[in-house]
Amino acid sequence: MDSRPVQGDVIPLREATRAWFSISLQTFGGPAGQIAVMQHKLVDEKRWIGQQRFLHALNYCMLLPGPEAQQLAIYTGWLLNGTRGGLIAGSLFVLPGVLALLALSAIYVRYGETGLVSALFAGIAPAVIAIVVQAVQRVGKRALNHPALVAIAVAAFLALTLFGVPFPAVVLAAGVLGWLLGRRIPGLGGGGHGAAEDDGPAPLISDEALHHALPTKRRSLGVLALGLFLWFTPVAAFAVLVDSTPVFTDQGLFFSGAAVVTFGGAYAVLAYVAQQAVSVYGWLAPGEMVRGLALAETTPGPLIMVVQFVAFVGAYRQPGAFDPWVAAVLASLLVTWVTFVPCFLWVLLGAPYVERLRSNRALSTALTGITAAVVGVIANLAVFFALHNLFDEQREIGAGPLALDLPVLSEWDPTAFAITAVALVGMFRFKWSPLRTIGVCALLGLLVYGVRAVT
Repeated sequence: MDSRPVQGDVIPLREATRAWFSISLQTFGGPAGQIAVMQHKLVDEKRWIGQQRFLHALNYCMLLPGPEAQQLAIYTGWLLNGTRGGLIAGSLFVLPGVLALLALSAIYVRYGETGLVSALFAGIAPAVIAIVVQAVQRVGKRALNHPALVAIAVAAFLALTLFGVPFPAVVLAAGVLGWLLGRRIPGLGGGGHGAAEDDGPAPLISDEALHHALPTKRRSLGVLALGLFLWFTPVAAFAVLVDSTPVFTDQGLFFSGAAVVTFGGAYAVLAYVAQQAVSVYGWLAPGEMVRGLALAETTPGPLIMVVQFVAFVGAYRQPGAFDPWVAAVLASLLVTWVTFVPCFLWVLLGAPYVERLRSNRALSTALTGITAAVVGVIANLAVFFALHNLFDEQREIGAGPLALDLPVLSEWDPTAFAITAVALVGMFRFKWSPLRTIGVCALLGLLVYGVRAVT
């Protein structure tokens, strides 16, 4: 068989597919770890793409809503093998995580109320609190390099925590503030990820040989029309064909909207998702979002995969005329579809314009404002998780524009506080990975809560 690349392929598609499948099995540890895996495989080992070209693609993906690591996979797949390369790379990137979390969600629904599993999750929840606190520290260290950006982060936190301002409104306001500040403060939108200290190993393939496409209006309209059709057709089908439960349409539309505002990674949007899933739609109980996040932390792929857990549990409990298990699987697949199809659309539509976008200062400063707000958003998520997992009861205070949940201090859980302390010390003092932290805290939960349940 002729193994030479077909026209448009920089390397043979079969070889690229094997590489992407290998990468997909190693995508643990959040976006930083996932990007590092691609860096090692594509830049250092295979030498298919140069260091600067890789960073060029990463900077573009950081401008987009959604998981930047998966979008980077789509973009580099497109560079190497055109559209089909991008589709293969992006699909393989999330497939192992989709299958793993589907199985874990089913196990949770079936066995989550048993004493053993309850003890396991009671230990895991404090670990997730520590992981989110670490995310606040890491994102803040990178993003808050000016007092004005610190002010935006604090304002975002207060708007969400004290006044219940909707998450999309916070993102929009932060973007506008970033743009306005960028006009007054030189260099506010600069930096991005920056360049590497060196150019890395010389690539085997020149930049000129990488795939490219002319940014024509005809191509853009075609990609946009096809992308929107694929994105919303399943949601429309459920809306027309299913009338026994609104859960499919509600989830399809809600998570389609969430996919558009997921700037700054999964943590930034999870507080919004948790609030809507618990308080508005009733898909989850207050403490369950942290359990889904813990499950997503243990699987490969983007952390935003946690929305699949939300969909599975919500549809299982609101199945309408469907068998609950069938409804759960259908909903989880639908939500996965509407969450990740936009990633392909953003990259395949925008890649030909990447140079123009990267030189657009207004867009860069708007993104800087949004990134600053993300620090406050993630801090709000940490407060939400702590409130619902360290205290057994909460009370709501509402006076004028104030909308605040406070813990009932007499209902604090000393064991949960102790395990949270272990997780925080492990992550910040001993540099434990999220996976190791979850494992240690799960064992502590089994020991403490399991023994308590037996006795």
